[in-house]
Amino acid sequence: MIREEWRLHTQLFGGRRFGAFPLAVFGLAAVGLPLLSDLGVGRGTVVGGLHVLVAFLGLQVGTIGLVGRDAMRAVLGEMTLLVSSYRTLPISWRRLLATFVLKDLLYYTGLILGPLAIADAVRAIVVGTALSDVLLLWVTLAGAFTLGVTVSLAMVAVGTRSRLALLAVIGLFAVGVFGTDFDFLAYTPAAFYGAPSLLSGIRVAAPLVVSGVVAFALFEPIETGRRPATWVPALPVGHGVAGRTLREVARSGGSVWKVLFSLSVFGAVTGWLLVVVADAAGLEIAHGIAFGTLLGLGTFTTYAWVTQFDMPGEYHRYPLAPTRLLRGKLLAFLALAVPSGLIVLGAAALWFPAQDLLIGVLILPAVAVYVFGVSALLAGLSPTALLFDVARFALFGAATAAVAVPLVVLSLVAGRYPGIAPPLAIGIAALAGVVGVVIADRAGPRWLTRTRG
Repeated sequence: MIREEWRLHTQLFGGRRFGAFPLAVFGLAAVGLPLLSDLGVGRGTVVGGLHVLVAFLGLQVGTIGLVGRDAMRAVLGEMTLLVSSYRTLPISWRRLLATFVLKDLLYYTGLILGPLAIADAVRAIVVGTALSDVLLLWVTLAGAFTLGVTVSLAMVAVGTRSRLALLAVIGLFAVGVFGTDFDFLAYTPAAFYGAPSLLSGIRVAAPLVVSGVVAFALFEPIETGRRPATWVPALPVGHGVAGRTLREVARSGGSVWKVLFSLSVFGAVTGWLLVVVADAAGLEIAHGIAFGTLLGLGTFTTYAWVTQFDMPGEYHRYPLAPTRLLRGKLLAFLALAVPSGLIVLGAAALWFPAQDLLIGVLILPAVAVYVFGVSALLAGLSPTALLFDVARFALFGAATAAVAVPLVVLSLVAGRYPGIAPPLAIGIAALAGVVGVVIADRAGPRWLTRTRG
């Protein structure tokens, strides 16, 4: 299965260039870890952030039960993958699923966490700290990834059986987090890193075991699970490309709610980072500028969903100009991303002053349009390639940094320059939005030429 995973990734994401992806992870970690230390961010804060990000990656990997059927058929067509071999081989579905999860754990632990640990080991040697701390970090990050995968699978398993039960579980968890003093962090791998002991190990293993048992007991094979809901919300965008795209998203696994879910998780991580950075550096951050910018960057996942069902040569059959196609995709993208982002901004007002967040209402849509334009120009209708094709990923990172860096800097200095920073941030975001529209128009003919070639 590991060999098949590697073959599939190299086939989809740039061939040999995909082999450079671990090097890219190592490079980012080698630069980022010392930089955070120089900025005064403590080791505990960095470790906590890494655990959050890795757990989020595990959540995404675990959603194979939610989006696997939709995405894999759209990208690969009617192919029989190894994960479906239980239908033709004398092997049970649960044993195959357990093997598949173990494969993902080993594969991503080596592909992403391995280079990260090597970069951290280089840092430890340079500053003279113990390598045992690096090993402990690597083990607990693997645990965070596993927790994300099993929790995600368990949620999907419960949701396929009863949506009401899933809502009840989420509600109980929310009440436990916000309505009680129960320390949920004590049951995460990050807590074991902070205080490794037999007792903390047992405590951390408990949610892993429970979520794993629920997942393997209730999870149904993709082919025999319930069909996605066919409910489609009222769409004010007509029946062209935008209407078709929104209906495809609404009828896919997770419906339109997955857009709100992903931005909510991204918003929660953003809020946590803002608090941590402000406390570590003693800064007064302009929350609206920072939230609007980072949530705008997070809409890349929405772009992936509005293009997940498109085949490269599909639209050649229609009398549809490529510019019109991309504009329809942009309209569907904004119809999904902007309302979800504004809901997250509204929720952030529970923790941050509402008046400070108002500027984010203007910055978020403009940055989102810029992200759409860059994604369309570099990846066309195959945005997942940006994640693993190192060359495209570098270009995408440089293009987004060109807008994100000045806006984040303005959010950090807004307290010193309250009369200059906010209007300048709005101006930069507006200019980025205009650039996004222009390059999206250029992306259409470029994409058409490539797919015909």
